[in-house]
Amino acid sequence: MKVSFKENKELVSIIIPVHNAENFIKDTINCVRAQSYQNWELLLIEDGSTDHTMDVMDAYLDELKDERIRIKKREIKSPEEKTFGAARARNLGLSLAKGRYIAYLDADDYWVKDKLERELAFLKEKNAGFVFTGYEFGDENAKGTGKVVHVPETLNYKQALGNTTIFTSTVMMDTEKIEKSLMEMPYIKSEDTASWWKILKTGVTAYGLDENLVIYRRAGKSLSSNKIEALRRIWNLYRQAAGLSIAASIRYFVPWAYRAVKRRI
Repeated sequence: MKVSFKENKELVSIIIPVHNAENFIKDTINCVRAQSYQNWELLLIEDGSTDHTMDVMDAYLDELKDERIRIKKREIKSPEEKTFGAARARNLGLSLAKGRYIAYLDADDYWVKDKLERELAFLKEKNAGFVFTGYEFGDENAKGTGKVVHVPETLNYKQALGNTTIFTSTVMMDTEKIEKSLMEMPYIKSEDTASWWKILKTGVTAYGLDENLVIYRRAGKSLSSNKIEALRRIWNLYRQAAGLSIAASIRYFVPWAYRAVKRRI
């Protein structure tokens, strides 16, 4: 039986960049299909996988016959276009999105069943253009570890410089309040954080729903290497993306580093 969506004002477009996710992508698709809020489209942007991800997606979608789900293969025409794949994939998905609301989900993360319903209601309640939620660190099976990240009620640009608790798989935005061109992610490392800063710098306020609605899967990743790389990336963001002086970068970097490391311990 085919399942289709209605293109209307309440449609949520979910964008997933997919790269070498053969072990997780079916679970991720299933968590979207299990949502209590069902007026969505799912855009799977295949991004140069070298494993069997594409075969897995093709076979599963053929089995599901769910017309709300589309696969788009990102064309990589030059070596340069292999870099910053997640940003390029999300931007391609954004250009294809038909919904008023944009939600991001990474291919190995997991949403609880009422994530979309709760977050969309919150966005409307706050009359907001940009909302995000709390989340929990999970193991390789997306089982919560009990380490929950709580989020503040609001974040403006200056606050976000020192508190990057906005996790990509928790974000939802309203295209009637924030133009799609502003949502496009820059082609730099930590493109998601740089994108949030870019949006907030225009005067937008991000509203945080402090509920644990997302599982951040950490599958076989080195916590030590992650922390070191995260510190390096955020420093470069302060200096390059935000254009801050060394002194200003240090002022924001220290509290950010403390919170970031604490979240991962």
